Amino acid sequence: MTSVAAARRRLALSRFWTDFRHHRAGLIGLVVLVAAVLLALVAPLFISENVTSVVAGVGKKWAPPSLSEPFGTDESGRSILLMVWWGSRTSLLVGFLAALLSIVIGLVVGVAAGHFRGWLGGALMRVTDWFLVLPSLVTALVLAAILGGSTFTIIMAIGITTWPSTARLIRAQTLSVEARPYIERSKALGGGHWHITTRHVLPNVAPLLLASTTLEVASAIVTESTLAFLGASSSKTSWGTMLRASYDFGAPTQGAWWYILIPGLAILAVVMAFTLVGRALEAVLNPRLRRNA
Repeated sequence: MTSVAAARRRLALSRFWTDFRHHRAGLIGLVVLVAAVLLALVAPLFISENVTSVVAGVGKKWAPPSLSEPFGTDESGRSILLMVWWGSRTSLLVGFLAALLSIVIGLVVGVAAGHFRGWLGGALMRVTDWFLVLPSLVTALVLAAILGGSTFTIIMAIGITTWPSTARLIRAQTLSVEARPYIERSKALGGGHWHITTRHVLPNVAPLLLASTTLEVASAIVTESTLAFLGASSSKTSWGTMLRASYDFGAPTQGAWWYILIPGLAILAVVMAFTLVGRALEAVLNPRLRRNA
């Protein structure tokens, strides 16, 4: 039985990859994401955190892009290329962990609200609706200011304020799954809440959750950059803090367009890559979209 299950999983993965390869935009996004993650992981092997120190700048201040400094320098003579490279670690870390927290909360609340139909499900949805009507960016900004400026608090602030949409999506899918006849048969045979949610509901919502996760990471990266630009950021260098610094030190008035453009393009490239991968995953994993393609 184990070998049969393993063979089925390999066949399913093979079919998934075959379908995914037909989405050229998704493949391009995947290549960009793999490159960005690899660069972030190997950054400590080639550079150190000293590249972000204001006293470690050895180049000319506000130097435009050149052969020696491909992305130019900032107000302290630091290399924009090295700062963007090092800052990718913080931006991607916050994006992944904040999205993970948001997805976990949304998954638990959504499945519980869809499975338990009585007062518990109603109460969970009222809490979800309350969070949903709150302006997430403003709420995250307030939470980040209250909890203090650290990477952990930024992750918490983003994750706590962005889960409601995932919860509503998962609840709708849970209701759809539990309306199927085999759920009734499972209940008649003595299947409890844990058995039904883990053996029947979760496997059916997992594809939708996978596609949603990639989009949540993109949203979390943008939110982190926005919070950093508004001043609620950790002491770690990220693409958002670089944009904030370019504003604080008057990069536009200095004509240092590279200081604004390069971090902005890094955010745009990674967010677009996550979006392309998410849309491709949604098209592959959603049978309705696959039929319409």
